[in-house]
Amino acid sequence: MKKLWENIGIKTSLITILINLGLFIIKFILGIFGHSKALISDAIHSLSDVFTTIIVIFGFIMASKDADDNHPYGHERMESAFAVVLAFILFLTGLYIGLEGIRALIHSNEIIKPSLIGIGGAIISILVKEIMFQYTIRIAKKLNSQALKSDAWHHRSDALSSIGSFIGIIGAHFGLKILDPLVCLIICVLIIKTAIEIFMSAISGMLDTACNPEVEDAILKAIIRSNKDIQVIDLKTRMFGSKIYVDLIIAMDGNTPLKKVDKVRVKLHNKIEKNFELVKHINIKVIPNKK
Repeated sequence: MKKLWENIGIKTSLITILINLGLFIIKFILGIFGHSKALISDAIHSLSDVFTTIIVIFGFIMASKDADDNHPYGHERMESAFAVVLAFILFLTGLYIGLEGIRALIHSNEIIKPSLIGIGGAIISILVKEIMFQYTIRIAKKLNSQALKSDAWHHRSDALSSIGSFIGIIGAHFGLKILDPLVCLIICVLIIKTAIEIFMSAISGMLDTACNPEVEDAILKAIIRSNKDIQVIDLKTRMFGSKIYVDLIIAMDGNTPLKKVDKVRVKLHNKIEKNFELVKHINIKVIPNKK
């Protein structure tokens, strides 16, 4: 099952690359012929999506490697590491687009009124990128993939960029020529904001942050339901890339035979790992009940 889901993630990324290449070509050509800085910037954004998606694929491959002597806990954090690289590239893309917008504003007398030909490219991009966002975010949630979630939000930021291009082209065509480069600055802000969010989320996955409170609460309830003879003393969770590690301390009657204690511990361990797919490992410590 693990390999199947990983293949789905890689296939999703390959589809994304092909679509983004197509969008880049369409928007870049229409931006050139339509004299639209905003649409050209939007095209560059789509091209950056190609490179970031390649990074996502490498993240999948590295994170799926089995544990070895040097990495006994596996390689899941590599996905978060690649997401950091993705955020950095996205930040540079936004910065480049912003600088181009500022340059155009400084030389505003050189701005050519864009034609409405670019509107077609903007509309196609808005529709396609929103569909890609919905599809990718659904797969990302099934995989609990940080890198794929980052890529999904990259699609959403691209859709917003295209909305900006659409507004900029129309406004500039009907007299507000300065609106086209101003949209470049708005696109810049959106991309940089997305980059920062991706970076913070990826870093969180590398710093042993606790898992989602709802998931932690579900794990706790499952533990309590599993055996009425145990008392939960402490439950800690931490994210290891896209996986969850659990540290649990339970108390049992001090007179309970050691064989039964071990049986309860093993049964609880297996049940949690089986019922919660994201839990990769659970460490259980049993102490005597003080009652």
